[in-house]
Order: sequence, then C-alpha cells, then structure tokens
Amino acid sequence: MTSYERRPEAIAALDEEQYRVTQENGTERPGTGEYLDNKEPGIYVDIVSGEPLFASASKYESGCGWPSFVKPIVEDNIVELRDTTHGMIRTEVRSRHGDSHLGHVFPDGPSDRGGLRYCINSAALRFIHRDDMDDEGYGQYVNQVEDIT
Repeated sequence: MTSYERRPEAIAALDEEQYRVTQENGTERPGTGEYLDNKEPGIYVDIVSGEPLFASASKYESGCGWPSFVKPIVEDNIVELRDTTHGMIRTEVRSRHGDSHLGHVFPDGPSDRGGLRYCINSAALRFIHRDDMDDEGYGQYVNQVEDIT
C-alpha cells in the first residue's frame, strides 16, 4: 500500500500558478488549463501528494472551461467542504492527503453518469499516461482507465 502525504519538497517545486491554486485556494483562468483538452488514457494525481484523484474514463467535456470528471478514482482521496466565498454557496474539493485545493463539485453533471461535475484546476494535477502507470506505482488503477482517443 502506497502512502501519500503533503511533502514540503513537492510544495517548494510548484510554479507560481500551481502554488496559488493548491495552497491559496486559487482558480486558474477558464480555458487555460494544461489538461482541459487532454484525451489521453491515464490518471490524474494530486501534484503535491501524488494521491490518485481521477481517471481519464471519468473525464468529459462539460464546456465550463476546466477539466471535468464525473467521479473520483478513489472516493476517500477527496474531501468536500462548504465554500461560501465570492457570495456563493459551493462545495470545494480538496485532496485528503495533500490538502490541496482542487476545485469544486456541482450537481449538474451527466445524469446518466451520476449527475456530478467535478470541476478541477489543471494546476492542481499531474497526469500519468496509462503506459507509465505501472512504472510510477499506479498499476492497480489501470483497470479504471479506458482507451479513449
């Protein structure tokens, strides 16, 4: 069993945008995220802790300007918190072990896939291609990655 944790060296290696998003609860500008249009098979992990968060099989085009997913790859790696900033009531999504701000979850996702839309900042993620998952220690999740192109 792999242990995931908030690592100071990982935080120190973040670029300015990654730090602002994950450590200061920021949001990247819509339409600018590195993974918005990524259609490669693989998983998305927390950039700070490495904990697995979302699989490519649960990613879909929501039109919101951020990568969107219908469900986490491991539900226990996601923490949901009430967020009342900016005059709205939303549900913030954080990584459990890295305590990184990831984005928000909304109840307007595809109804045939559970009805949720996890709207996630690319700056909080690292993508691991299916071909590299075994080598990087994520082989146990390959069965959750579909071949999408």
